[in-house]
Order: sequence, then C-alpha cells, then structure tokens
Amino acid sequence: MSDKILDIIDIETVSALADLVNEKELEELTVERDGKKITVKGRKCQPPLGGMPPPMGMPLVQTPVMQQPAQAAQADVPEVSGNIVKAPLVGTFYAASAPDKPPFVTVGKRVKKGDVLMIIESMKLMNEVQSDFDGVVEEILVSNGQAVEFDQPIMIIK
Repeated sequence: MSDKILDIIDIETVSALADLVNEKELEELTVERDGKKITVKGRKCQPPLGGMPPPMGMPLVQTPVMQQPAQAAQADVPEVSGNIVKAPLVGTFYAASAPDKPPFVTVGKRVKKGDVLMIIESMKLMNEVQSDFDGVVEEILVSNGQAVEFDQPIMIIK
C-alpha cells in the first residue's frame, strides 16, 4: 500500500471500509477526515432489469438469466442472406406515416437507396428511416406498432 494513503487514513480503517463496501455490496464509499478524502470502490452493481432504480426501501431483486453455451446459441440463429436493415434508435416501429395510409414498403417491393422504409417513434418524435441499399424487400421482421431496440434487425433487403 502506498505511503500516501497511510498518511490520510490508517490501514485498519481502509480494511474496515473495504469490508463494509463488500458486505453491503456498495459501488463505492467516500470518507473525509481533516480535509483529506479516501474513496473505496467495490464491484460494479448491475442496474435493475427495468432500467429504473427501485423505489426507496424496496429491495433490489434480479431475475436469474439462463445462458446457453455459445455453440447452441449460434445454432438457433437462422442463416440470413441479403442486407439487414437495423433500428437506428430505440422506439416504436411504424410501417406507414399514418394508420389510414399504405405502408412505405411491403415484402417484394423494390427499393432504392434513400427511399423511406419505416418510421420509428422515439420520445414523441417521428423519425423516418431510409434505405442504405438498393434491392427488393425480402422480409419484414417486426410488426406495426412493435417496440424495437437499438440495432435490432427490422427487415431484409436482397
């Protein structure tokens, strides 16, 4: 341990702080004494599954996630040929500009680079997504009104 740390605080206190951080599963703990400060960092806590912290006083509960071996996970992914259009942001997928309007594209429709393929609504903003490819729409992987994640495959263009 460096002499600089020992000038600020004694080793027993550092050890007790480290034990407290581990015991309480804290991300970090900062102590200040006589104008000198020390921070003890623990393991990074994973955020709760909903993305929002639980209300004060509620215990943090995480659902265990079953993980598959890498080979089994790769075997479940179908082989895709063609260009995959992915969601450029998190939001809601819309195939048309309004419920009473026809969809921008349908399976079998020829598209050119720059054609509008869909709208993704995010934070009350309607974002037109344009094609980066020339080709024919082979498959649309999501349904109208479905929530999509960033980088989620939306459609395949061959």
